[in-house]
Amino acid sequence: MTLVLDSSVALAWAFPDERQSSADGVFDQVERDGAIVPPLWPYEIANVLLHGRRRGRLSEVQLEQFLALIDGLSIDVVMTARADATRSSVTLGHAHGLSAYDAAYLALALRRSLPLATLDEQLRGVAAELGVALLP
Repeated sequence: MTLVLDSSVALAWAFPDERQSSADGVFDQVERDGAIVPPLWPYEIANVLLHGRRRGRLSEVQLEQFLALIDGLSIDVVMTARADATRSSVTLGHAHGLSAYDAAYLALALRRSLPLATLDEQLRGVAAELGVALLP
């Protein structure tokens, strides 16, 4: 079964000091079944990679290897009507104290009835409260 992939899990694959065996398990599932993400995902990934590269946390080789890795996965960006995306992010964010970014992942998981893969503890707590299956 596919899943909603939060950037926190994917970025754990990129940074050696953030590697977790649980995130590696999600990688195996994404490699097998694919994942979906909200439209902000590529920009979140790119922004953290840029900061990591600038701060010396990633070498140029590691950066290129990670980009090749995620390019090889079936990760589909799911477009949502602007009004729906804005409304659901504001509603969930306000009700549960989430950022609009985290709320976007949660809204997608709720809308598609899919598990959410995230390492963010606050997002995990709210998702569990709302009955969303969690990985890892």
